[in-house]
This record gives sequence, C-alpha cells and structure tokens, in this order.
Amino acid sequence: MNLPPRPPRIATLAPGLRRVIAENPSPMTYWGTNSFVLGTGRVAVIDPGPAGGDQVDTILGLLDPGEVVSHVFVTHAHLDHSPGARELAARSGAPVLAFGDASAGRSPVMAALAEGGALEGGEGVDRAFEPDIRLAHGDRVDGGDWTLEALWTPGHFGNHLSFACPEQDALFCGDLVMGWSTSLVSPPDGDLSAFMASLDLLARRREATFHAGHGAPIVDPRARIAELVAHRQMRSTQIRAALGEAPGTAAALAARIYTEIPRPLLPAAARNVLAHLIDMASRNEADHEGPLTSQTVFRAV
Repeated sequence: MNLPPRPPRIATLAPGLRRVIAENPSPMTYWGTNSFVLGTGRVAVIDPGPAGGDQVDTILGLLDPGEVVSHVFVTHAHLDHSPGARELAARSGAPVLAFGDASAGRSPVMAALAEGGALEGGEGVDRAFEPDIRLAHGDRVDGGDWTLEALWTPGHFGNHLSFACPEQDALFCGDLVMGWSTSLVSPPDGDLSAFMASLDLLARRREATFHAGHGAPIVDPRARIAELVAHRQMRSTQIRAALGEAPGTAAALAARIYTEIPRPLLPAAARNVLAHLIDMASRNEADHEGPLTSQTVFRAV
C-alpha cells in the first residue's frame, strides 16, 4: 500500500470544526476514516468511525473542559463509519441520528435483488446499525453554534446522508464525493442510477467546501463532481465497447477494462462494473438472460 504521508491525526480545519482520523488506513479508506467534531460547547460528531481501537477515546479526549457531545450523526452504515456511534452514544448520552438501518433507502429494484442474495456484495456493511432518530431529506438539526441539514444521497449506500452546515459554508459528503478516489458502488447496497442522481443534487449546492469521509477537504467541489461524472461516463463507454467485442460477466469485463489497477483491487472493480451493467440494462443499453446474479453474462444490445 503506497499512501501519501498522513496529516496530523487531530486537526482544526476551521473555527468550530475539528477532524480526527481513525487508525484504519487501507487502499479503500486512504489514510483512515475522518470523524468530524462540529461546534463548541455542545458539539456534534459526524461518523465516529470503526469499532475497537481508540477513535472514540480520541474524540472525547480532544473536547475542551465543559464541552459535551450532544448529537452523533452517521452518514452511512459501513463498518468504517458507523460502529463507533453506539459506543460514543453510550458514553456521552447523545442520540444517534441517521437515515435508517443498513437496508434503508434501497430502491425497489435493489431491494428485490437483495432478497435472494444472488448479487452477493455486502462488503463492509454494519448490519447491526440502528439509529435512535431517523432523518429524512431536508430535516434540520440545530445545535447552538451549528446547524446540519440532512440530504439523502444514496448511491454508494442506500442509507447515505450528506450534511450541509451553513455556519461552516461546508457540506459533509461521506463517501459519495472524495477527492482522492472514486466511490465504490457495489449492488445491492450501491446503486449507480441513484449515485448519479445524488451527484447531480450535490452539484447544485453552493457550499464552498466539501468534507469527505476519507481524505482532504475538497475546495472546488463542483469541479470534482464534474470529474466524477465524467469518469463514470467514461467507464460506461468502456463497458459498451467491451460488450461490443464479446459478452462477459462483470468480473470478466473488469479484468479487460481495469488494466491499470493492482490485481487485489479487481474484485472491487468488478462490483463497480456490475453496478454499471445493471444501470445500462435498466436503460436497454445492455442485455442478459435469466435472473441477475453476480455471475450473469451480459451482452450488447
């Protein structure tokens, strides 16, 4: 794993905004999961991170005398983001707020595909996650010197929320938009049609800075979103071209298309290709016989 040097684990990004990086670096998490401590006095924590380790201890240890955690927000139920929420809630008395449990927010198509388990997937899902308070799109939570507006942004995960904070002129975008990488979209939890719609939603926001669940702040978010959209469009073009040459499963097509990545990352690439193929099939741009599974052979229309 060849990652750039990690910044200090604890950093003040702006007045009233602190970041703690979890000790879980990997090719999928970059230098680790970002937990954000928002406000002063009665603070909010966004994404307390994985279970185990000392992330919750570190978050509580950076609070100034008299400060307390009043709310715990979770962007989505992946094991590198949500398990620490329950520990932090137990130790602080704060409620956990999120869109819903790990199955919430799936489209009817993805919910149906998930029932039989034929698509496999489910990488890193925190199946035990359950919030104390469920947030809907547009809900606002006021915390004194901070406000968070919940934005339902599925695609990377069905229950994925982003949070807009007007006091910071910032948006906390979880794993939907990252500056260092594209997001994994692995059906049935990932949904490319929803992912593209969520990117469009965030592209119309005006916040100056996006804070992602991994990596550095994104200081030109609309340009970054345009890059991500172009990247997905490029992948769809590659998949159409590959199908024009020969039919194939998602894994076979990924091996033909993703020639630039290390072999251990090919399974994740295959999940992304499967997301594209399901989206293309819904728009009659690809075809297949029989039910959708992870081993379905797709062909050009």
